[in-house]
Amino acid sequence: MKVVVTRSGGFAGMRVTWQVVIDNLPDASDWVVLLRELPWDEVADEEPQPDRFVYRIRLEPLADAEPPQAEREATLAEKQLTGPWRELVDKVQDADTPADPPAKPHPSHQHK
Repeated sequence: MKVVVTRSGGFAGMRVTWQVVIDNLPDASDWVVLLRELPWDEVADEEPQPDRFVYRIRLEPLADAEPPQAEREATLAEKQLTGPWRELVDKVQDADTPADPPAKPHPSHQHK
């Protein structure tokens, strides 16, 4: 199973993505317990707020998972990121560095 967290918005409007494949982690069972606690179907739609973050959280099952698993996804406003949602985001951020590559410098800023 792979967990992907994408944070967008904020003052600078930047997007950052973290991801972790939990199947081979020594604490994989702890991750599974946390993922089962999440209220995937109870996330209320929230209007975006200026200069605040929005979190997109995706659970991607492995293609050969037995038994087959469904993909799950939730989009939360920053103020909704509480309880188990906050715990999950913190765990993913701690387990992986940002997956988005850093921006390349503009050609005029490169040394020759």
